[in-house]
Amino acid sequence: MKKLQSVIDRIKPVEASGRLLAQKRLSRLTKPPGSLGRLEELAAWYVGITGKVPSPPLEKAVLVFAGDHGVVEEKVSAYPKAVTAEMVRNFLHGGAAINVLAAQVGIDVRVIDIGVDHDFETLPGLLDRKMGRGTGNIGRGPAMSRRKALLAIAVGCDLAEEEAQRGTNLLGTGEMGIGNTTPSSAITALLTGSPVEAVTGRGTGIDEPTLRVKRAVIREALRINRPNPDDPIDILAKVGGYEIAGLVGLLLGAAAHRIPVVVDGFISTAAALIAVDIAPEVKDYLVAAHRSAESGHRIALAKLGLDPLLDLNMRLGEGTGAALGMGLVESAVRILTEMATFDEAGVSGPERKR
Repeated sequence: MKKLQSVIDRIKPVEASGRLLAQKRLSRLTKPPGSLGRLEELAAWYVGITGKVPSPPLEKAVLVFAGDHGVVEEKVSAYPKAVTAEMVRNFLHGGAAINVLAAQVGIDVRVIDIGVDHDFETLPGLLDRKMGRGTGNIGRGPAMSRRKALLAIAVGCDLAEEEAQRGTNLLGTGEMGIGNTTPSSAITALLTGSPVEAVTGRGTGIDEPTLRVKRAVIREALRINRPNPDDPIDILAKVGGYEIAGLVGLLLGAAAHRIPVVVDGFISTAAALIAVDIAPEVKDYLVAAHRSAESGHRIALAKLGLDPLLDLNMRLGEGTGAALGMGLVESAVRILTEMATFDEAGVSGPERKR
């Protein structure tokens, strides 16, 4: 698709000049060099991507893509499919965990129906980008056509462009979709070369018999769909999800517009595996918010070479980890921009060796 290629063509390697600009000021702040650890690394990462030192507060948004999955028919989740639509309403009413955490640090939450198996009436705040009423059951056939996968990626690319036009300068990923750890595990197995058993966890809290069913369903999905491990679009189409595809597009589009992204948990990281496989430069535009309790998340993060900021045993999704991580990124930027240098504060710097 020409649109996707045009986005990919705009993604450039992160230049060293911005990072050096940040590190120059960090070295003059009233503290021992490196004493704020990863906060200093985050500040340099942020300025390295944007090429400039911003004036806080940052313009922050978490995009929550919602979509259903036909594989729920195979009883791989502890919750019914209807919960996806119900949680979309909860997001819009401000009652979910992501709403609480986002409000705490001034993050806008945008909710996108990209594939919920429900026809919503017009709801204030809901972005209708529906590609279909859920994906196909990957245990019986492909999730979607290649064309639909490309169109769903384009949705995410377009939304990234809209955020750039708004002046958003920090993005977070979020998702909602009952059953979506199943396609995420399939994607992770394919793109990391790991056994299904190693990358498949309990998702919404399923019991041991259901976990065995889930693993068996994923193995069957890989057997009957035969996704090409060297073709990330084929993987996405055959065993992915609409919300995962939307996240892939958001990550690609954000990199094209030089917007730093805080990646949430397992599902978002599965999307990152695909986005980085499509355009390797995307990796440098990402920071991992946290390490999920999902077993496959650790493996996916290792494949991407991302060291998560937090490890809180979370496994909710929605963008909750991203919201926490975005707060840390803003703290890092504020350290860079608001903390005094030795000269500004009239504080003696370290003694020079003779």
